[in-house]
Amino acid sequence: MTDLRIGVLGFGLRGSLARVAHRPGRGSVVTALADPDPRARAEAAGAFPEAAMTGEHRKVVEDPDIDALLVLTPDHTHADIACAALRAGKPVFVEKPLDISVERCDTILRTAYETGSRLYVGHNMRHMPVVRLMRDLVARGAIGTVKTVWIRHFVGYGGDWYFKDWHAERAHTTGLLLQKAAHDIDVLHWLAGGYARDVQAMGDLMVYGDNPHRRAPGEPKADDWYTKDGHWPPHTQRALNPVIDIEDVSLLNMRLDNGVLAAYQQCHFTPDYWRNYTVIGDAGRLENFGDGPGSRVKVWNARRSHFRDEPDEVHEVPPAADSSGHGGADPLLMDEFLRFVREGGRTDTSPVAARMAVAAGYEATMSLRDGGTPRRVEPLDPELAAYFARGQLR
Repeated sequence: MTDLRIGVLGFGLRGSLARVAHRPGRGSVVTALADPDPRARAEAAGAFPEAAMTGEHRKVVEDPDIDALLVLTPDHTHADIACAALRAGKPVFVEKPLDISVERCDTILRTAYETGSRLYVGHNMRHMPVVRLMRDLVARGAIGTVKTVWIRHFVGYGGDWYFKDWHAERAHTTGLLLQKAAHDIDVLHWLAGGYARDVQAMGDLMVYGDNPHRRAPGEPKADDWYTKDGHWPPHTQRALNPVIDIEDVSLLNMRLDNGVLAAYQQCHFTPDYWRNYTVIGDAGRLENFGDGPGSRVKVWNARRSHFRDEPDEVHEVPPAADSSGHGGADPLLMDEFLRFVREGGRTDTSPVAARMAVAAGYEATMSLRDGGTPRRVEPLDPELAAYFARGQLR
């Protein structure tokens, strides 16, 4: 099998996906990379010594020798870059979230429809073993019909990952109830079998907004900007982004278009880092304890009782064949994208679902900043929805 020639646009935090896609002799190879930051290009040159490096995205997008493109740039740039890539006739991988507004997401989907170029969105959590396990349990009826879903997201490294660079600015993310929650909203939609229709949210900048230790504008991040063991408690953080105008805690209520009620909670100053899902049906409930390989999903579905730690079923989260990148999700995500580039067809990730996750997060953020006023999430144009439901076939 001839290696697909991959062009990479952006080599920041998600440059790890480019490394996953680089499989010389095994199906794909990174042959060109663009990033305006010389430091990023220098790092990329070490990872892909045979690849052409440039500061101009356009040079990679228009390169006739590129078979597919990875858009790994900051969120607010996705629509412009992805649309240019789609118009160039290339299959395109866009990292999640699809973009930072509903209109910009719809522009990407419309461009994919008009050009016929293949569009794939990197919602890797659909490939996480814990999510696949919960999805399988729901599908086989372990808890009956899903009626409500509750999610708590403890972001132990929030101060490192989201308040020291462009993530901290509304202009680049809209907010973390879109940027970070797009993962969980997408999983929630997948488990519940519907999309958010009505949202209402509250939140605040409770911890990092009071921290005066900011970098000067234009000053690069410190070398120790992220450590697994340091920077605790949160007020010890230093060299935060000069601008911080997003929330570090948020609470979201949703009603889906199939009647399911859902709740999502996100906090960026917890001591632990994991996601807790509770899915309740009309014949039981399930809940995960830990979200990586070796963690457990418990199911209570045999009888009523008072509190009991021992459930009716215990399912261990299985290990992934390749444990790199989000518990093995990133390699599986890239496997699916590369197959999609070669063969087309339906995928477990969905551009429509990616758009709906952004739409729910965007409207929820508008609700949060408007005193918790309920907001309606508008559905996608039916013509576009039908196109993507057919596997991007006319």
